[in-house]
Parts: sequence; structure tokens; C-alpha cells
Amino acid sequence: MKQHSFHQPGFAQHTLHIHAQPRPEVMERVLRVVRHRGFALCSLNMEQDCQQLRITVTVESERPIQQLWSQLVKLVDVSRVDALEQQPRISA
Repeated sequence: MKQHSFHQPGFAQHTLHIHAQPRPEVMERVLRVVRHRGFALCSLNMEQDCQQLRITVTVESERPIQQLWSQLVKLVDVSRVDALEQQPRISA
């Protein structure tokens, strides 16, 4: 059986590590910025302790990742955003 991929030609995939205050509204704000900037969410992971929320998102878009990064760092509860290098695509 062939696996289906939602990847479209010309789209790049990027991973961001977001460090933020552990508040309930942070995840909603992050996801809203991702959607409004035209990025498709591929994966999401969240870890929380008493002092910090760590969110790892993998997104896909034709747009430069700097457009998303520059908006995420402006969010009130976000303390740091690290963008990893573009991930290579693996086709099955």
C-alpha cells in the first residue's frame, strides 16, 4: 500500500523550538500565528514544567521561515524561538 504525502513541490519543512511561559493561552496564540502566516502544521510536541513551556513545531510552506519566526518572538509569553535548518524530505 502506498503512503500518501501531503507535501507539495516547492514547499520546505522547518522545525522551530519555542520557549514560553506556562500559560493556557500560549498554545492558542502560537497556532494562530502559524495559521495566519500561511504555514501548514506537520507536527507538534509540547513539554511543560513549573517554570517553562517547550513547544516543538514542524511546519511546511513556500514562505521563508523568518516570516514565522519574527512573529513568534513578538508574542508576549514567548521568551525564545530557535529555528533548525531545513529538514530534508524523505519520500516513501
